[in-house]
Amino acid sequence: MGGLVMAALAAAPSHAGDGHDHDRARQALEAGEILPLRTILDRVERDYPGRIMEVELEQKGERWIYEVKVLRTGGVLVKLKFDGRTGNVMGAGERNDK
Repeated sequence: MGGLVMAALAAAPSHAGDGHDHDRARQALEAGEILPLRTILDRVERDYPGRIMEVELEQKGERWIYEVKVLRTGGVLVKLKFDGRTGNVMGAGERNDK
């Protein structure tokens, strides 16, 4: 599943809408400013097992943030935010649609 998410992320720029965002994210990865998506997904799969529904990479000022939505057992949707440089969890929230 993670490979599909990575492929989807690589195929489309972030929701800001232009190819410049995608290029900037690639440059940040190559410069060591952010961790590879695979590293983040490994942490998600280890600590928050479930189905990965969405992945976004956003830049806010100088900080890169990975946002990952995971559908967990029982229908709980968890939204996680990871610091792009360190991989540390910055926040987690959940919603139960049942």
